[in-house]
Amino acid sequence: MTERSGSELVREAVSESLAQNRRMRIVEEIRQAAKALYSDPEAVRKRTRTAEEGVKDWLESIEREQRAAGIDPGEKWWG
Repeated sequence: MTERSGSELVREAVSESLAQNRRMRIVEEIRQAAKALYSDPEAVRKRTRTAEEGVKDWLESIEREQRAAGIDPGEKWWG
């Protein structure tokens, strides 16, 4: 049997319930914000452009690393 009082158990249950409700509200707010962003064509274009720039920067960093290691990034490495 537990050593906690009934009021402690109720306090804990209420606290957990409030925390769960808060998490659910935050998730819903994030969902609504994402929905709004996905429905805005300009926001979609900006996200796409940002993603493309990020991929381009990442590929360029790989090429720089290859050159620094003495590897020609344009050289075929297969067959």
